[in-house]
Amino acid sequence: MKKINKFNWEEHVISPESVLTKIKPGMTVFIGTGPAAPRTVMKVLLNCDVHNLRDIEFVQLAVLGDIVLSAEKLDAPNYRVKTFFSGFVASHTISSGLVDLIPAYSSEIPKIIRSRRIPIDVAIVQITPPNEAGYCSLGVAVDVAKEAIDQASLVIAEINPDMPFTFGDTFVSIDSFDLLVKSTKAPVTYNPHPAYEQMGKVALNVASIIQDGDCLSFSHGALFDALVPHLTSKKDLGIHTLYFTDALATLVKSGAVTNSKKSPFRGKSLTSYAIGSKALMKWLDRNPLVEFQGIDWVCNPQLIGQNPQFVALYEARKADLLGGIAFPLQGAVVTGPGEVIDFFKGAEASQDGCIIVALPSRNLKGESNILTVLMDYPNQLRLRESVHIIVTEYGVANLKWRTLRERAQAMIDIAHPDDREHLMEQARDKKIIYSNQIFSSLSAHLYPAHISGKETFKGGVTIRFRAIKPSDEESMRHFFYRCSDKIIYYRFFYSIKTMSHDKMQEYVNVDYSKEISIVGLIGNACDEQIIAEARFVRDERTSYGEVAFLIEEAYQGIGVGSYMLNLLTTLAREQGIKGFSAEILAENHPMIKVFEKANLPLDARLENGVYKIKIHFKD
Repeated sequence: MKKINKFNWEEHVISPESVLTKIKPGMTVFIGTGPAAPRTVMKVLLNCDVHNLRDIEFVQLAVLGDIVLSAEKLDAPNYRVKTFFSGFVASHTISSGLVDLIPAYSSEIPKIIRSRRIPIDVAIVQITPPNEAGYCSLGVAVDVAKEAIDQASLVIAEINPDMPFTFGDTFVSIDSFDLLVKSTKAPVTYNPHPAYEQMGKVALNVASIIQDGDCLSFSHGALFDALVPHLTSKKDLGIHTLYFTDALATLVKSGAVTNSKKSPFRGKSLTSYAIGSKALMKWLDRNPLVEFQGIDWVCNPQLIGQNPQFVALYEARKADLLGGIAFPLQGAVVTGPGEVIDFFKGAEASQDGCIIVALPSRNLKGESNILTVLMDYPNQLRLRESVHIIVTEYGVANLKWRTLRERAQAMIDIAHPDDREHLMEQARDKKIIYSNQIFSSLSAHLYPAHISGKETFKGGVTIRFRAIKPSDEESMRHFFYRCSDKIIYYRFFYSIKTMSHDKMQEYVNVDYSKEISIVGLIGNACDEQIIAEARFVRDERTSYGEVAFLIEEAYQGIGVGSYMLNLLTTLAREQGIKGFSAEILAENHPMIKVFEKANLPLDARLENGVYKIKIHFKD
């Protein structure tokens, strides 16, 4: 077939109906993906019943939204579909045999196409009109389009003037095509998801563990749209993601994204697809800040792992107590295990990398999204070893390198308060947790999630603070054993050599109706360590709170005690407490100084080597 001349390409444009005469029975046809799907040609192809359109096999990586391959068409005897993403059209189409699923890592799909294990006879892709040099852009979906073009004996281009001209490995000469068709349909677009209150709280908790300099993977959905407002104050974020969205464009425009610390493609946001609104498409047109590459680059775990602090972030549909997750099946984008594993591997290889999965504690029907064990949910990922952190609106569960018992307790802590007792009972029955594990329904409902902060102290030490949780038992036990005998004696006024499960679980299961306990943590969210704890217990007779501190020696003298005292003071005032009382050994000079610096009225008397201190809150 005569190739198209770049100088008179418009003379070669034919009608979509004319394309049908070039297709023969038994051909395998590659279709451009999602927002770059050739909608004009495909509509004609699927709605015509001519003799040569028999036993046609379509190959498409995924369906993203409004595309003409409906489940009804798939049931037609003339067509069959192969796909690599398990959420294609609907899960039942695969289980019923209407669609052939090819399990594969996303990063390997270009290699599969090049190997001709799936022989491509026809490639139909959507492109921009050519520039002055005769080059078109593949626009907002690169994936494996070039591999398909190279393998196909018949290459058909649907030219769409509304397609953004994007930069990266997107350029294709107009003379690479055998047939040209003008598009009569705009590219598929999506409006941002409305951020409902529950997902907004999930996003806030996710943002609390995103650090300056992190390189993020993103997707399309309510979680990611809700997350962006909480990330705009971050610094030097990087983007290495399969999908680029309106939310990411907003984040880039806020100045939070510089891509200055990422590698490869330093200074640019790396992606394979863009899915979003018309405004996003306009913003992407000839935008040098966004680099489009094939999925063999974007999903390559080795390249992902070259980014320091890489965060693989995903939204889940369900999660269980051991860290198993199931991904959503509905919506514009379907996350498949092949894609997830690539990004999980990359995050695990990244220096200080992290894998975060987020979901609301309950679905819109009020059913728990946290289950004891995931059974037959579709689109499930069973690599629980790779799930580092799970987040709900009730907090953050750190699962990395934790025992099954620790995982279960952490997951119960972030379930909906009304679901925790049932989960605890089931976990006990399955012997996942201790048979005598304490649970207080009242405390679960009263947990002060609003206690959350981060402070940098002398020497540049950054410490995060939150209320203590039952799942802190092991971390607190290790903290206890790191403290010297002297520090323990200062805290408890007697020598304690061991801290058993029974003792420690009573310590971390706080009755928040009458006491508050705060822990200070260092390290990133995947590897956090408790280095300080402070609490007060309300005396109902006097309306004063008895206060006590335990701070690891390496972090004394930098202001941690004063900060925690101020924080406890604020919380105590909110509860109507009049002041604090404390007993401090006379030789415990650091803690005496903490109270002296509080700038509050203070009474102190020395009795038998012990200072009995009372501070009064000002009106």
